[in-house]
Amino acid sequence: MDTPQIIPKEISWMAFNAKVLQEATDSGNPILDRLHFLGIYSNNLDEFYRVRMATLHRLSHLGKKAYDILGYHPQVVIEQIHQIAIKQQSEFAKVYDDLINHLKNLGVDIINVEKLDEEQKEFVNKYFTSKVQAQLMPIMLSQTQNFPKLQDNVVYLAVEIIKHYKTTPEYSLIEIPTNKLPRFIIIPSTNNRTAIMFLDDIIRYGLSLIFKTFDIKELSAYTIKFTKDAELDIKDDVSETYSDKLLQSLKKRKDADAVRLIYDKKMPKSMLLFFLKKLKLKQNENIIPGGRYHNFKDFLQFPHIDTFNAGLQIKKTFVPKILENNANIFNQIDKKDILLYLPYNKFASFIEMLRDASIDPNVKSIKITLYRLAKNSGVIDALINAARNGKEVTAVIELQARFDEEANLHWSEILKEEGVKIIHGIPKLKIHAKACLIERVSKQKKVLYAIISTGNFNESTSKIYTDALLFTSNPKITREICKLFHFFTKNFDVPSFNHLIVSPFDIRRKLKKMIYFEIEQAQKKKPAFIYIKVNNLVDNEVIQWITEAALSGVKVILLIRGMNAIKPDGIKGLEVRCVIDKYLEHSRFFIFANAGQKRVFIASSDLMTRSLDRRVEIICPIYDTQIQKNILDIFNIHASDNVKARIHDNNLQNKYYKTKNSKPIRSQFEIANYLYELDLK
Repeated sequence: MDTPQIIPKEISWMAFNAKVLQEATDSGNPILDRLHFLGIYSNNLDEFYRVRMATLHRLSHLGKKAYDILGYHPQVVIEQIHQIAIKQQSEFAKVYDDLINHLKNLGVDIINVEKLDEEQKEFVNKYFTSKVQAQLMPIMLSQTQNFPKLQDNVVYLAVEIIKHYKTTPEYSLIEIPTNKLPRFIIIPSTNNRTAIMFLDDIIRYGLSLIFKTFDIKELSAYTIKFTKDAELDIKDDVSETYSDKLLQSLKKRKDADAVRLIYDKKMPKSMLLFFLKKLKLKQNENIIPGGRYHNFKDFLQFPHIDTFNAGLQIKKTFVPKILENNANIFNQIDKKDILLYLPYNKFASFIEMLRDASIDPNVKSIKITLYRLAKNSGVIDALINAARNGKEVTAVIELQARFDEEANLHWSEILKEEGVKIIHGIPKLKIHAKACLIERVSKQKKVLYAIISTGNFNESTSKIYTDALLFTSNPKITREICKLFHFFTKNFDVPSFNHLIVSPFDIRRKLKKMIYFEIEQAQKKKPAFIYIKVNNLVDNEVIQWITEAALSGVKVILLIRGMNAIKPDGIKGLEVRCVIDKYLEHSRFFIFANAGQKRVFIASSDLMTRSLDRRVEIICPIYDTQIQKNILDIFNIHASDNVKARIHDNNLQNKYYKTKNSKPIRSQFEIANYLYELDLK
């Protein structure tokens, strides 16, 4: 089969983020959720420019070699993304205006300097002088020989200062200190209404106090934000430790080139040209005109007002009955495998298991992989407690978890001081697998317990990401998890796996084998299907295998949340959709018909070249027949979604998936009900 045409992954990512923006427009969502979706969209776009656009810029300098790597010309895609970004910026502004009007209807006013009454002016003046002014350090650009190093993804007010008897304006930059003060401040209001003011506007109100030593004729301020290349260049130098190399690279990230400038479109042209020249940016390259405010990710911390509570709510998270009433979790796992499905089930059960292990005299060792951790991590606390109680604790901490590098260095030092053995990954392989292994003695026999997860061991994300955690003492799995941790210690000793499917060793090969087995079954006119739920599908070979399977009569359903390069139009039997809703779909499932003996897997891996060839990832089989059924049920509920599912087509139109079934099926709500009812049985 010829290599199929693909959608550039960066373009497909922009379509994914457009779906997030769609959620902000959905009047069926509670107003606070809609504001949060604006924040998520903004935060996603920042990271996209810092990573993927920065990579495209780098590749664009490689000429034909870049085409050979990607299968498309990076410069062409850069220009397409620029047009898409401008269009989405316009749509974003409309959504924002609509939400502001909706807030007004709910009795909440977003006000600026021009709309303050006398009481409000007095409050704002006092707030500015008592809390804000001391945090502001203006940079006078006309007084600096070199343009200052500006922080990435920080909002600045670019101030134009026009003095009496001077025709040429001066410029100043003021960082809006959202790391020290809230972005949104509730100010006094009347008539049972709530008034909220941006910190930006409180600073605007105080501009005359900031520049009181100047002979001011006119002051004006415009919001700007820079986004920098976030790729890390880590040199091979055997004389340095990996952590030292990483620290040096993190310092260089702060000096990286700007890859995007967002500015208030009302900014005078002469002022814009001044900043473009100083930042060495071309006027047509990732220069995005915007509105009065930037960094909408701060809407994730928008104040909660009582009137926001309206709207359909998902059932509260719960602890499964099998783990309730202070049950000994090890005894429960001995009886049967347990699956937690977050955030419907509480992540606290995993913390509780680690805590129990830390004080259980029968537990001898704990090994765990750590990729991203919560700011206040109960996982870290439990590991420290285990080490203090004499357990042998090993933590494999991936230092190249993007944007968490400094945090992971910090956690490494803390754990090391407490006697935890730290392993910092493997040269040229990023460890993305999520696994924990506990060794315990029971009835004078060594028993291994494994926890395999599709996502990070992170309390914060566990509240908003859907992920599956398998708790098992099945030796088929635990022995191979043990092999994996041995490999982390002795990289030269490459293990073989009969049950786990592990990259970079055999995911590509075994995945192809399972797909082609389904093709063989379809050619024999026997039932054959492939169901896959992952975050990203962009590997060309995998796309080719899946396309061939569908063309051969295999029923293929793909639920792909993020980047998706496959072109499905015209391929009978291939359904490709994406669910965007209250929770971030992060769980990964692989399900195969397998001639009537279904094979069901959970995974840490997406279908990306880096995941298959340059990372350590796990695809873990589910052997418990009840859990197999549960995962298949969950997948089918997702595949039946006719409220929040979008169809993935060649043109990335993001049309909603509708069915003849008159009953609305909103999968995240249905799954919550399914798991709740399942636990009652």
